[in-house]
Amino acid sequence: MAKAAKKKSIVSENGYDFLKKYINNPSPTGFESSGQKLWLNYIKPFVDDTITDPYGTAVGIINPGASFKVVIEAHADEISWFVNYISPEGLIYLKRNGGVDHQIAPSMRVWIHGKKGPVKAVFGWPAIHTRLSNNDAKEPQPKVDNLFLDCGARSKKEVEALGIHIGAVATYVEGYEELAHGHLIGRAFDNRIGGFMIAEVARLLKENKKKLPYALYVVNAVQEEIGLRGAEMIARRIKPDVAIITDVTHDSTTPMINKIIEGECKCGNGPSLCYGPAVHNKLLDLVQKVGEKSKIPFQLRAISRSTGTDTDSFAYANDGCPSVLISIPLRYMHTTVEMIHKDDIENTIRLMYETLLTLTPKTNLSYFS
Repeated sequence: MAKAAKKKSIVSENGYDFLKKYINNPSPTGFESSGQKLWLNYIKPFVDDTITDPYGTAVGIINPGASFKVVIEAHADEISWFVNYISPEGLIYLKRNGGVDHQIAPSMRVWIHGKKGPVKAVFGWPAIHTRLSNNDAKEPQPKVDNLFLDCGARSKKEVEALGIHIGAVATYVEGYEELAHGHLIGRAFDNRIGGFMIAEVARLLKENKKKLPYALYVVNAVQEEIGLRGAEMIARRIKPDVAIITDVTHDSTTPMINKIIEGECKCGNGPSLCYGPAVHNKLLDLVQKVGEKSKIPFQLRAISRSTGTDTDSFAYANDGCPSVLISIPLRYMHTTVEMIHKDDIENTIRLMYETLLTLTPKTNLSYFS
């Protein structure tokens, strides 16, 4: 039997090359500018105009003269660490910058982004021989207050000579890799994969010569990881009529995750659509119908109260903005080996693209008509 023809990717020819470069580039919360410059350079050929705000959110605009405004959005920042204290012996102690997981830190390699450029360092951790030397003692566990970085310096003075200072940020070294069966791993897929996907949506609109009956704002927001702050600022500035947010969500099929709590979601089974108070039900219904009509697989989940994503900032901004959340399944969130599937990238892009082609300023999103 002949093999079925391989389905053509909708990602651009150099798209995954850009994604690798984009993921490997550090973009910690509050210090996103280098990643935002990469993203703006990638998206500029596909949009009519670009804007940035004072804190670094970057926006590409298609059809900017239209009065009706639609947003597709992701966030650009990644979790990281702040240098908080340098000991006389040259060891560097830290504070979290976002929800970084202290349990994965021991033995990790990092870049400390100081005033003289990046400095290599490692999270030191006592050898197992020393940890278990007292059989009656409970083995120590990593905590923020007992973790430290070692950059090879032998004193505080030597650390500072490298340009490392209080408030410098440290990011993990580990980057983008391809695994078997269409899986990708890397740090910061949460949520630079979203920034990549919304840029690809803009590219498809441009290359397919689609004329939208509204202004489309392609928003890559900063500071999501510390409270959705970038989205809050840009939502007030743009004042959109509709917002489509993309972020990551938990694949719940790996060990130690309770499906009764998290629901069922699996990498490779399509984007995840979310029910919750901030998600507009009529807009969500439209997205589901688009998925069904276009034969795009999707999964469903429910959240209580907040989505924990920029959806909340857009939904409750200004006088209220009908908003929907389209998430891509991800394993091992907030680690250096976040894992996603190429099929989900492609299908999330397709679902956003087809939804934008379906929306018009006359789409009825009122609950009372």
